[in-house]
Amino acid sequence: MSAIKIGVIGGSGVYKIEGIEVVREHTVLTPFGKPSSEIIEAKLNGVSFFFLPRHGKHHSFTPSDLNYRANIFALKELGVEYLISVSAVGSLKEEFPPTTFVLVDQFIDWTKGKRERTFFNNGFVGHVSVADPIEKELQQMMVEVCKEVGVKHGVGGSYICIEGPQFSSKAESNIYRSFGASVIGMTNVPEAYLAKEAGMAYATIAMVTDYDCWKEEHCTLEEIMKVMATNNQQVHAVLKKLIPKLHANPFKFKKENTFAVLSKPEVMSADQQRMLDVLMK
Repeated sequence: MSAIKIGVIGGSGVYKIEGIEVVREHTVLTPFGKPSSEIIEAKLNGVSFFFLPRHGKHHSFTPSDLNYRANIFALKELGVEYLISVSAVGSLKEEFPPTTFVLVDQFIDWTKGKRERTFFNNGFVGHVSVADPIEKELQQMMVEVCKEVGVKHGVGGSYICIEGPQFSSKAESNIYRSFGASVIGMTNVPEAYLAKEAGMAYATIAMVTDYDCWKEEHCTLEEIMKVMATNNQQVHAVLKKLIPKLHANPFKFKKENTFAVLSKPEVMSADQQRMLDVLMK
């Protein structure tokens, strides 16, 4: 396995990172099938990292169709320990207007049970705490870089994940606001929880595109696309500083999966043994 420990998952509109040197593409077949695309090995200012466009290179997968387990497993098998997630979201709070980056620290799962959300099933049993799904040190690095590049940002709050692909009704949006959630998206669950099961340090940059539909404010697709263009320009600036900073300042973190597995290795199938070896390394 490579010595590359940094991975980036790009969401809507973030299908590539400007100014990077693409070294090669890795095709990884996991016990769960194929990830969204080949994993891109790239360099930025001499620092190597892996990049995966969450929805595929041509945005071919809806949030419900994503193979979350294959995405996380493939990155972990390649050696990723620190995982940066980039996602487009709607804001549920007045103080987080469009173009704000919200560095959340919690998630609420409001999906419909259609997604495979754990590596542990079919005789391979484990229990991992997701009480603190965001790795605080990685989140703090994101805060520092946002300050350095002058990106408007908020720290903390909850990301509520809905099934999609439809957006919320106004009634639903107001229910989510009553929960105290800060932003709404469609992809970070089960992604964040699977990263915990895989023993990764995970944190997300939630880029606000609009106010969902709770606010009586007309917003055209053209306006949203302009916001996304601004967000993408800003996140490129953040990543260009964050990746080298993380490479120069790796940190130790508690792997919540260390004592998670209850099943005995001697009764596992070959695929389960591979899963154990990859997830626990």
